[in-house]
Amino acid sequence: MRIRLVAVTAAATGALTVLTAIPAHAAEYTSALKIRGIQYDAPGSDSNSCSTGNTDEEYLAIKNYSSTKTVNLKGYVVKDKAGNRFEFTANHYLQPGDYVKLRGGNGTDSDRNNVVYRDNCNFMWNNDKDTIYVYKPSGSRADVHSYTKSGSDPDNNGYIKYHG
Repeated sequence: MRIRLVAVTAAATGALTVLTAIPAHAAEYTSALKIRGIQYDAPGSDSNSCSTGNTDEEYLAIKNYSSTKTVNLKGYVVKDKAGNRFEFTANHYLQPGDYVKLRGGNGTDSDRNNVVYRDNCNFMWNNDKDTIYVYKPSGSRADVHSYTKSGSDPDNNGYIKYHG
């Protein structure tokens, strides 16, 4: 864990300095909603055919890391570095600790099964490298991660875990 040191000066004496250790990621992520992991390379030979392809095996797992707050995904936007985009247009509620898999391809969205489909049979995530952006409905960034197949996926299984 990286530690960021913050110096605080007491106004009364002007001389007292207190050093406080703060995890570096604390300042980076202010959203309860974060990327849990990504299956960026769907198992098998890639085929974006809607009827026989495997785009539904490619997914982004997004988790609500809050211990108390329910998050409605409606209005959240997911993008990649090339500008491919998906917006959650329907209400989808994530209870504290719950997650959803945003899958490619077509299917039936389900709160009970924690799945939302992009209704697009083209692959969104590159197999060699990409950047994942998640934006709040306000437009501010909720989370971002970049990956490379050679640097981020040591077991070479096409899945990368982020926040756990």
